Amino acid sequence: MNAQNRNQTAAYFMAFITLGLATAALGPALPYLAAQTGSELNQISILFTAKATGYLLGSLIGGRFYDRLPGHKVMFIGLIGMMITIALTPALNLLWLLVLVLFFLGATEGAVDVGGNTLLVWVHRRAVGPFMNTLHLFFGVGTFLAPIILAQSVLRSEGIRTGYWLIALVILPLALWLLRLPSPAAPAQEEEKEGLSNIWLLAMIVLFFCLYVGAEVGFGGWVFTYTLGMGLAQETSAAYLTSAFWGAFRLGGLFSIPIAAKLHARWILSADLIGCLIGLGLILLYPESLAALWVGTSMIGLSMASIFPTMITFAEHRMTLTGKTTSLFFVGASAGGMFLPWLIGQLFEPIGPRVTIFIILIDMLVAVLLFFVLMRLSQSMIGKSSPD
Repeated sequence: MNAQNRNQTAAYFMAFITLGLATAALGPALPYLAAQTGSELNQISILFTAKATGYLLGSLIGGRFYDRLPGHKVMFIGLIGMMITIALTPALNLLWLLVLVLFFLGATEGAVDVGGNTLLVWVHRRAVGPFMNTLHLFFGVGTFLAPIILAQSVLRSEGIRTGYWLIALVILPLALWLLRLPSPAAPAQEEEKEGLSNIWLLAMIVLFFCLYVGAEVGFGGWVFTYTLGMGLAQETSAAYLTSAFWGAFRLGGLFSIPIAAKLHARWILSADLIGCLIGLGLILLYPESLAALWVGTSMIGLSMASIFPTMITFAEHRMTLTGKTTSLFFVGASAGGMFLPWLIGQLFEPIGPRVTIFIILIDMLVAVLLFFVLMRLSQSMIGKSSPD
């Protein structure tokens, strides 16, 4: 890489740290936001829906802007929007107003997420594989740090406001740095590989992202409240458990970089999905065991880490990834992040905390089935076994 490519890549990595901070902050903050607005858990869970709805629209609109405008200007606007909405979140005591702010936070996150993935592909083209895994590793860094920042904020100031404002503050210098860097050029439209323009393959990939992200956001967002609801730990320990999930997510992303250079994507995804099922099964089999919860949470985090970037790499080898194409992946992702956490919130109190793990397990079982159907569909359309 030349110096310009190195700086561009580093900027995207740093942007994904802030994206991880924003993503993981909502889960541990949920009980405090409920108290802040005088809401019940089934009411406050609408924040997940509002954020995911905004994320969906931000992904769709942002993807088209990246195809038409300098990418760094679009990403700068997204980062500044994230900074403002994060800073406002702990200062609002009206639920409807908080829902509106979380909607705009989701929209800016969607624009930044699509931008980071798309622009990184444009910088590295066919060699994007290890860089894509590294990009999502840095997302894991942010998600690991967010619960720790909020836990320390609660310990030192008895609230989440300081933690949220610190997260907002670190975004500003990154946004200004990114704005100064030249934007990468969009690739020329290439003829797609034989048979892979079929809408069914694209639809299957989008649906897979929907199921996977629903499980990731559902577990990461509700494991804190699940731990408290089961009476397995106090608030600080539950926050550290959330960090364990995202910390394992980070380690899994780190391990996936050399693994991705040696193994085909189908084997990596198979191992990841099996690991998720084992971790969820362990938590369900030993619901009163804090040790089982820690082990299962860590296993799920490790297993989930490389699913998203590996599937993007899988798609990159089969179609030209424009901003519009990439945005469709994130539409599926945002739909999953919108629906599954909301469903958990509706059933958490009427049925009990264990419904959290049951719902996520069912979701992942469907994802496993879809994955194998996707592989069969992909191979039949190519006419031979894919190297990925």
